[in-house]
Amino acid sequence: MNLEDILLPAKAIKTEKWQLGNIISNEIQENGIVLIFCSDYRGIENGAAEILDFKQVRKELYQLSKLDFEVPVCDLGDLISGRSHQDTHYVLQEVLSMCHQKNAIPVVVGGSNDLAFSLFSALSFHQKNSNYTQISNLVSLSNEGEELTEKNFLSKILSSKTFDIKNYHHLGYQKHLNEMDSVKLMKEVDFDVVRLAELMNSTEKTEPFFRRADLVTLNCDAVESLGDGFSVNPQVNGLNKREICAYMKETGLSQNLKSAGIFNYNANSRYFLNHQLLAQMIWHLIEGINIQKSHPVERTFETFWLMIDDRKYAFQRETFSDLWYFGDEEKEENLIPCSLSDYEAAKRGMINPRFLRN
Repeated sequence: MNLEDILLPAKAIKTEKWQLGNIISNEIQENGIVLIFCSDYRGIENGAAEILDFKQVRKELYQLSKLDFEVPVCDLGDLISGRSHQDTHYVLQEVLSMCHQKNAIPVVVGGSNDLAFSLFSALSFHQKNSNYTQISNLVSLSNEGEELTEKNFLSKILSSKTFDIKNYHHLGYQKHLNEMDSVKLMKEVDFDVVRLAELMNSTEKTEPFFRRADLVTLNCDAVESLGDGFSVNPQVNGLNKREICAYMKETGLSQNLKSAGIFNYNANSRYFLNHQLLAQMIWHLIEGINIQKSHPVERTFETFWLMIDDRKYAFQRETFSDLWYFGDEEKEENLIPCSLSDYEAAKRGMINPRFLRN
């Protein structure tokens, strides 16, 4: 597939040497980061696939500092929507597969939330047993219709016989917006469903849900809206601008990150600060990836043993990052990511049920 046939190149933006735009290329590079902007919103009710202008977002992003970033960044441009919404999914998966073949991390910006299906599908073609973390205010498990929509894409991922999903974490749901049967069902099958209140003010408690994530997607409806709406479905409640940037950085810090998506963004917003916020979210994601790439490959641990009701439990602290894990396994991949507060609670005799079901 020729990328020139399916992508519109980004227009040149003048930047200075110290700015991020000075190191952004238009070619996929080995072990790099690849930005792909998308205008297909047909997965939402009354959504369209008109060509949108992301120039304001790019301008804000390109003019941010490049710091000491070493991971190459590519902006492939704007994906041309297919004749049908299904065609867009197909073309996007082809582009994502090209990125995975070069061990690059694609970041899809824009489009409706169901495009997360394509990210998961493309990733599943290259690896099995993926860990998927989604930030969204809605838990929708509808299975109606053949066409992918933001309401049914998650059930199609979770019920597919061709996909292998190891862990799914749903963060930021709001009780007053959801059918509780869907939330209850997710918990019954041992998927983590975490309320918005538990994500606010600090990332410490929910950081473990990002640490091993292969795929992270954000539904912008989970972010509180500014001006004429940060998302296509603007919400009065949600993560604030500082919190969402912090979670974008946590996404980049994932030890396994292969792909990321930011969907349902209101690209038609006339409110300048919405474009600035999205640009800074992408920047924090890039910063997190660069920090993670600088971490040593070999890790050392301190082990702490606790007795609770005549049972012995182990917690381990990784000495370089100060991150915590549950378990006494020698192989790091068999340890369960946790937080310092989980360890402190265990010292008081309260063990997190999540550790005991794995």
